[in-house]
Amino acid sequence: MPLPSRELARLNWLRAALDDPSATIESASADASFRSYWRSTSAGRTWILMDAPPDREDIRLWLDIADRLSKAGLHAPGIRAADAEAGFVLMSDLGGRLYLPELHDASANSLYGDALAALLAMQAKIDASDLPPYDEQRLASEMELLPEWFLKRHLGFTPECDEWDVIELAFRALIDNATRQEQVFVHRDYHSRNLLVCPGNNPGILDFQDAVRGPITYDLVSLLRDCYIEWPEQRVYAWVEDYRRQLVGAGLTHVDEAIFRRGFDLMGLQRHVKVLGIFCRLWYRDGKASYLKDLPLVWSYTRKIGYRYPETAPLVALIERALGSRDITLPSA
Repeated sequence: MPLPSRELARLNWLRAALDDPSATIESASADASFRSYWRSTSAGRTWILMDAPPDREDIRLWLDIADRLSKAGLHAPGIRAADAEAGFVLMSDLGGRLYLPELHDASANSLYGDALAALLAMQAKIDASDLPPYDEQRLASEMELLPEWFLKRHLGFTPECDEWDVIELAFRALIDNATRQEQVFVHRDYHSRNLLVCPGNNPGILDFQDAVRGPITYDLVSLLRDCYIEWPEQRVYAWVEDYRRQLVGAGLTHVDEAIFRRGFDLMGLQRHVKVLGIFCRLWYRDGKASYLKDLPLVWSYTRKIGYRYPETAPLVALIERALGSRDITLPSA
């Protein structure tokens, strides 16, 4: 049976890029976007091919950020070949040791220490002045995924006029928190499923093509209040304070512990509000059911932090009423 046209184009491009007509290809992974990743072995070395259909993705953004990370001394994949028109990139293979399964009580300080050192280098060394701003419009459009996909589509709950006021007031507080922070390079998905354990220059950094110029706590909260793994709050805040002191030493912030912690908390709430919507959209629009099982942790973060601040507590109470006693992981009919 002949290969479908995209599969054939992928294989032919790979063989030409490797100058190896016998090279084979197998699935390496897929992610929450339209991209897919493929592993090939040629002349005793493994390579990763990223397939980003050009009608869905623009790999020029990925290539630009990969170059910035590499120039800052960070461990992004090395590029052997790329074709923006076709949507293919052939890159070095950083391996398959994702942070997530390797994180445990004994390893966390070391692995997070490396990830935080890499984050500090990103924020201190990469010029983000020409990157898209993580501005009010972008922050708001992200949070609007909550009422559209989580409340309406997943829970079958349509807010009344006064409830929309509650939502909008909370969103305004979260936007103000984000835009008042120092604006730096932001990876946007800096967490345990996008970091690889790479001895020698840890971590390997993936999925960085959506980088923007935005709030200094955004990547920090993505890492330490990860949607896929949870740590005791006291330990999280200890990591946060240690990182704040490093930022102060690097001249990237001058705020005190209390202000920085509040900014971190509310930035995390903005992210988790967004993710509640994104995980539901990934199922109802894209057919990716696995993300529904990750909703309980995201909701737990949202509830715990949201009730802590008076400007966001009414929003969390509204969501809790909409949720009621239902199992958050079960899709609606």
